[in-house]
Amino acid sequence: MKLLTEDADLRCAHELGKVSVDASQGWVRVEGRRVLVARDPERCTISGCPNYGPTIKPCTTTLAVRTGYSALVRIDGHRICLDTVIGLTDGTPPGTVQYQVRDSGQHFVRQRRA
Repeated sequence: MKLLTEDADLRCAHELGKVSVDASQGWVRVEGRRVLVARDPERCTISGCPNYGPTIKPCTTTLAVRTGYSALVRIDGHRICLDTVIGLTDGTPPGTVQYQVRDSGQHFVRQRRA
């Protein structure tokens, strides 16, 4: 499992909806890019989601992460984000549309499975 950096590519399930993430910590970097920690992928803007129509709301914001935070590694008390991050969006139908990692943003640092 790879660590996520601020260059990670997260997408809604409709594939074109790109999540804008920003790292909240600056202590730890991989290839000069900040590593994401818990809550960084949450409440982020999603742009480009093609899922819209008269009664359909496109994905515009990420909600809570359901899985993908490290149980072992923390930065300043916050769990790091892994390339297994999956959460929900605010798109329709409510509570069913997920976002997930397409690319971790780095290809060197991994966390071994426990």
